[in-house]
Amino acid sequence: MNAPSLLIAVVGASSPAPQQALDLAEAVGRELAQRGVILVCGGLDGVMEATCRGAKEAGGVTIGILPGSDAREANSYVDIPICTGMGQGRNLIVVRSGQAVIAIDGGYGTLSEIAHALREGIPVVGLMTWDLFRHGMERDQGIIEAATAEEAVDLAMTLANQRLGVIGT
Repeated sequence: MNAPSLLIAVVGASSPAPQQALDLAEAVGRELAQRGVILVCGGLDGVMEATCRGAKEAGGVTIGILPGSDAREANSYVDIPICTGMGQGRNLIVVRSGQAVIAIDGGYGTLSEIAHALREGIPVVGLMTWDLFRHGMERDQGIIEAATAEEAVDLAMTLANQRLGVIGT
């Protein structure tokens, strides 16, 4: 029996997202797919759509955890739409579905996903995303910064495998 594929959640701005963030998201999706990783995201537009597009172009599998109850709300690159009818409450499902999270850009919804992941002990890798400070002075080290899509995927996969106890990571 083959080992199950990793699932990595990608979170980020729905719209509008800066072009640089969309380019990074598409590259992250491509990198994930090329490495056989299944992409989980919120399934809508912006960073989510760009990441799914990159994954599909590289032959990957995409899962969209949707806030509504209509699968037709998913972007056209989502293979498996999961309707929750939970609105932003679905953010917890998105991050808990991945063994690691890559955060790209993002607004307050992305910030909530980062917070849920960190609270659950799920590693978070950041590209152009939030900086967190405790008591306004001490920088929180929870988000591991990456400079490129390749580095973000490397870090996310390594951290996910460590979390799962996979030997040789």
